[in-house]
Amino acid sequence: MADDPKFYRARAAAEHAAAQAATLDNVRERAERAERAWTQMAERAEGVRAQRDLREAAAAMAAGRLHPAQ
Repeated sequence: MADDPKFYRARAAAEHAAAQAATLDNVRERAERAERAWTQMAERAEGVRAQRDLREAAAAMAAGRLHPAQ
């Protein structure tokens, strides 16, 4: 689960559904806040993953294992 964007997106979707189904304002607002938090965590995890992929590709190029065109 740790830093899994799919998990975070699934939780955001569940909170979105809960917000849509809520009849009380405070319950809807809580679910909307939770949805935003899960979405932010997913975006952060996706960014970290992209940066890691870039670092690994740069390290592979530096080590001569990967050519720039690949």
